[in-house]
Amino acid sequence: MKSSGILVRPVITERATTLKDRFNQIVFEVQTEATKPQIKDAVESTYGVTVEQVRTTIVHGKFKRRGAAMTKQPNWKKAVVTLKKGDTIDFFATE
Repeated sequence: MKSSGILVRPVITERATTLKDRFNQIVFEVQTEATKPQIKDAVESTYGVTVEQVRTTIVHGKFKRRGAAMTKQPNWKKAVVTLKKGDTIDFFATE
């Protein structure tokens, strides 16, 4: 698997922002087949930072109702990446 296709998107929520501010951790949505070493290599090569730890979890999709029909959103994989002290990733930087 190519390192460019592993990271789907950064997760920007209130909880993810708190993790970034307090513990220098960044949350990403990643491909479900991605392993921890692949995620680490992808983050380091894409953003030029040093990764200390990667934790992953499968987020189960919710059931949604539209009228009488019930549908299920797909499952996705979330990775919480701990960066080395002093390294940061700023997704909203303006240059």
